[in-house]
Amino acid sequence: MDKARRGRNIAIAVGLVAFIVIVYAVTLIRMGGNIGARPF
Repeated sequence: MDKARRGRNIAIAVGLVAFIVIVYAVTLIRMGGNIGARPF
């Protein structure tokens, strides 16, 4: 039970991080590549 719960939590965490990274990457691409070279 505990091992299954931990596996599900890890899967949720990985999915959430992947979603954040994808949104961040799409935002950078939409703004243009130069935005990454400047501090916000």
